[in-house]
Amino acid sequence: MTELVSVEGGGAAARAALERTIADGGVAVFPADGLYGLACDPLGPAAIERIHRLKGRDDGKPSAVIYFSPLAMRELVAGLGPRTKAAVSALLPGPLTLVVANPEGRYPLACREDAGRLGVRLLGGPLAGAMCPIFQTSANRSGEPAPARFDEVLDSILAGADLAIDGGALTGLPSTVVDVTAIDEDGSWTILREGAVSEGDLVSALASFGVD
Repeated sequence: MTELVSVEGGGAAARAALERTIADGGVAVFPADGLYGLACDPLGPAAIERIHRLKGRDDGKPSAVIYFSPLAMRELVAGLGPRTKAAVSALLPGPLTLVVANPEGRYPLACREDAGRLGVRLLGGPLAGAMCPIFQTSANRSGEPAPARFDEVLDSILAGADLAIDGGALTGLPSTVVDVTAIDEDGSWTILREGAVSEGDLVSALASFGVD
């Protein structure tokens, strides 16, 4: 039976439940900043396969790895170049996915065919402080809209998860996806998907850290 937890009144119970579920190799429905997602251990092939079955198919696309604490992503950040580190500091946490160079080949199950690139996020909100990184994809059947409200998550997906965290109504906006894999080489970056953060806001934030 799926464990149901709400963030209403604070996120301590939800954070603890998420950490426990991920450590046990389970699958969770959780609120990101804009849409609901499915989460599991990014190093757990069986749990990732469960997520693909819940979504209806494996579309072959890479998935982001989400962190909820800067401390949890410290080891990852230590291996990044100086400009990439500056971009991470300037832009995260927030409704952004940064595609960073991944020379150490971390989280290959999330990277899929291109292990040299990794999408990462750092979330604030009620789950901030949880110490487990997660493999993340949207909590919908493939080809259908991603839910922005807990009551929009399909019953079949809720029933197939070990944990479901009710975060109420979210913004409905996907994260902006920004490729910064070349930023240390030549200072360039590219928006791969428009979302909650505008290009102008990205330029302003990066300029404040000396990144053009």
